Amino acid sequence: MIRALYSAASGMTAQQSNLDNIANNLANSNTNGYKTRQAQFQDLLYQNTTQPGTAAAQQTVYPSGLQVGLGTRQASNEVIFVQGSLQQTQNPLDLAIQGNGFFQILQPSGTLAYTRDGSFHLDRNGSLVNNDGNALVPQITIPPNAQNISIAADGTVSFTTQGQTAAQTAGQIQLALFPNPGGLNAIGHNMYTPTDASGDATIASPGGPEGLGTLQQGYVEQSNVSVVTEFINMIVAQRSYEANSKVIKAADEMYQDVNNLTQ
Repeated sequence: MIRALYSAASGMTAQQSNLDNIANNLANSNTNGYKTRQAQFQDLLYQNTTQPGTAAAQQTVYPSGLQVGLGTRQASNEVIFVQGSLQQTQNPLDLAIQGNGFFQILQPSGTLAYTRDGSFHLDRNGSLVNNDGNALVPQITIPPNAQNISIAADGTVSFTTQGQTAAQTAGQIQLALFPNPGGLNAIGHNMYTPTDASGDATIASPGGPEGLGTLQQGYVEQSNVSVVTEFINMIVAQRSYEANSKVIKAADEMYQDVNNLTQ
């Protein structure tokens, strides 16, 4: 019964962490480029009273054995990089990636971070920056007299100026692709940094043979959180928490009966 208490307690702790994950998903259901996280669990160590496969007699072995589990824990909360819905905006500098890839953002520390949030603006120097004022890499600078800014599916940025009909090119946006995007480290502000698990970034133009997606001007990618699914997960987590608490109550009542045997 001691094992039942601790196993059930580990289940309650795991479901509490699961609920924390669900709450974060729901809180970011309207965050541009946010990718939902899915909690994953694994069982803990086992106490082996009889090891499966050990000798039962000279010519026979135990086919199954006797093992008592010691509970569970949350192993990870994997990021699910499924395409989110594209929402049209009135900002010609807003970009959505249709397919794989990340925008490259230069952080104040001088290192690169990566994001799916394509909500961009112009700073006082005419450079494309994100909502925190950090520059897009490679740097794209548009002069103040530019008109009719156009961003093609392959990332080519062009514009016209007053009195001219020929378009001028300001540069080309490039995207980053990782072998394992689920291994990226989330640092907040809709951005990620690479790790040994994610692998090194492959930098290329949108829509190229590397497998990168294309750009959609005037759109932003919404969160891929399914509110309905998260509510279902919340109900399951709540009921699992409740079931584990009842196990603790049952084990406590059994202890109480044992203590009363001497009375």
